[in-house]
Amino acid sequence: MLIEDALAARDMARSLSQAVDGVAALEYLRDPANERPDLIVLDLNMPRMNGRELLAVLKDDPDLCSIPVVVLTTSAAPDDIEDAYRQHANAYVTKPVNLDDFVRAVHSIDAFFLDTAAKITRP
Repeated sequence: MLIEDALAARDMARSLSQAVDGVAALEYLRDPANERPDLIVLDLNMPRMNGRELLAVLKDDPDLCSIPVVVLTTSAAPDDIEDAYRQHANAYVTKPVNLDDFVRAVHSIDAFFLDTAAKITRP
């Protein structure tokens, strides 16, 4: 919800979907009735299937592996960062504890991945 609030503060009209855990996220992403996201913002600390497990599944799935994944999590542990990049995360951002810094981080992610970086276009 903080991400939605941060984007709303920037007047960004983005379509956002949220999953309560990794299993629900994977089900959503694999459902052909749902629109393919331009970006996945992933927390490592999720129930049922954690973010590490979900990232591995996403990057091993030929239909989902090209969706950029930004890990946005509380962990600054070097092992977590290295593991995320080894699993082909596109970026790793440690959640700032200060709300203003968090909003700036979300704006930076949004600006780079959704405004600056080239996207794969599907017919």
